[in-house]
Amino acid sequence: MVTRNLSAQGLLSDSEQKQVALSYLHEAWAEATHDGIDADCLAQACLFSALSEMVGTYGEEATAKFTENLSARIMRGEFSVVQSRQ
Repeated sequence: MVTRNLSAQGLLSDSEQKQVALSYLHEAWAEATHDGIDADCLAQACLFSALSEMVGTYGEEATAKFTENLSARIMRGEFSVVQSRQ
């Protein structure tokens, strides 16, 4: 895939790489739910995988510090998806 090659060559900015990564996750999520995997199980597996990766990359202390503010960010709506009604 071209996007993977561009990313590997450093031609995508951090923001662009995050958008591409998110699109991969959305595709995997859709495929898993299509196969009957419960969305709550997916969410928990994604959180576990993400936090494990961060601990492996940055260590437990840095990851714990990063997650300290997640509760407040959730309450501010940073992770809420606005759905339009038609």
